[in-house]
Amino acid sequence: MVDLRETAAGMAAALAEGRVTSVQLTEAHLDRIAAVDGDVHAFLHVDRDGALAQAAASDERRAAGGAASTLDGVPIAVKDVMATRGLPTTCGSRILEGWVPPYDATVVERLRAAGLPILGKTNMDEFAMGSSTEHSAYGATHNPWDLDRIPGGSGGGSAAAVAAFEAPLAIGTDTGGSIRQPGAVTGTVGVKPTYGGVSRYGLVALANSLDQAGPVTRTVLDAALLHEIIGGHDPRDSTSIQQPVPSLVDAAREGATGDLRGVRIGVVRELGGEGYQDGVLARFRESVDVMVAAGAEVVEVSCPSFVHALAAYYLILPAEASSNLAKFDAMRYGLRVLPEGDPSPSAEEVMRATRDAGFGDEVKRRIILGTYALSSGYYDAYYGQAQKVRTLITRDFDAAFEHADVLVSPTAPTTAFRLGEKLDDPLAMYLNDLATIPANLAGVPGISVPNGLAGEDGLPSGLQVLAPALADDRVYRVGAAVEALLEKEWGGPLLDKAPSLEGASR
Repeated sequence: MVDLRETAAGMAAALAEGRVTSVQLTEAHLDRIAAVDGDVHAFLHVDRDGALAQAAASDERRAAGGAASTLDGVPIAVKDVMATRGLPTTCGSRILEGWVPPYDATVVERLRAAGLPILGKTNMDEFAMGSSTEHSAYGATHNPWDLDRIPGGSGGGSAAAVAAFEAPLAIGTDTGGSIRQPGAVTGTVGVKPTYGGVSRYGLVALANSLDQAGPVTRTVLDAALLHEIIGGHDPRDSTSIQQPVPSLVDAAREGATGDLRGVRIGVVRELGGEGYQDGVLARFRESVDVMVAAGAEVVEVSCPSFVHALAAYYLILPAEASSNLAKFDAMRYGLRVLPEGDPSPSAEEVMRATRDAGFGDEVKRRIILGTYALSSGYYDAYYGQAQKVRTLITRDFDAAFEHADVLVSPTAPTTAFRLGEKLDDPLAMYLNDLATIPANLAGVPGISVPNGLAGEDGLPSGLQVLAPALADDRVYRVGAAVEALLEKEWGGPLLDKAPSLEGASR
């Protein structure tokens, strides 16, 4: 019998020992999706036939003694921003409705080569613009802990799928926190690798200098196993780092011993206090105390430019997005809408009608903001100044890492808020990424690990661990240590405390 609450590493061990087949594992997860995704809405497209065919091929490889990887046969879900050959890729937008790419993103190629059956594509904020997965053109995703709450964004579909036991593993993308913030509010593990550490080829770009794909899992070890598969240099991505992936699995296993002696932990003064929920701060302080008890040395560090990160980000991201989304012009692929009452419209008129119908309000808002910031007369005043702030943020990180091996903070300032609560207030929505944005601006790696239940509603919160660029192994070591120490206190994984979705109905 398949235990859907087993870790991906545990499922891989069961496959290696012949206690279960990939077809059985995959079928069990597909059945779970059929049972609960009507309430969660984590998936936009489920590829039952394709996933089972990939699972059967995995079983044949194992029977012949030639597993393609440690995770060969363990199913996975992929955020709908990654190109998948033969499967729809919509980026949560009407403008790409029905588009089926003729190629795979490098990350998807590597998943297929490693033998992971792809269950389907997960829901997301349109073109990854959002903090709650309410801006999907295909409807909001719901948090498995409370179906009236958001699952974070933009990768709420991937996080919700993992939290609801619909998939043991998922791929997300993180532009300003879209892996880590959903991880915090759903009680899952989310990792943003060093910028350039995982190929962006085939990732439909939101902001080229910020986007980064990474793992969404239930444990730090599972994230390390997945990260080692998808990471590494890709000559098709000009931003890809020409260095081997560090030994992340070894770092996670070392951290799981719970020994943090010799590790210097920096608490970032600017990532806490006003705007942060009392329960979230309480869980964060408890996590720091746990690290101290495990032998870590804790120091407070100041990163004064972090207070300007949100403003800089919301100039840089829209500027890059306005350029990237210009290719959706109704001329080459995707949606095409003809203006009403005009039998022979011009290309510009078709383009205008298509974009009006195909893009949602949040996408239009950011395109307008980005185009304005890049316009003649405003480039230096806005975009240029934002890039200068970005440099200051990078310098703050460099200075902080002279005093600490890793930096820690709450991942998100609050637990999951109610669906619809902030839809009419974009600025309030943007504040959800307050703690995660600096890492994207500087390109450093980060992880969010569950660190307890906060607030009267008993919803998950997360601890963020950040390390210098290319030191991804540090976030895995410290993240795994915190995970092991807290689970010892809780008597098991945090997700074991999540309510069952059986029979749930909105």
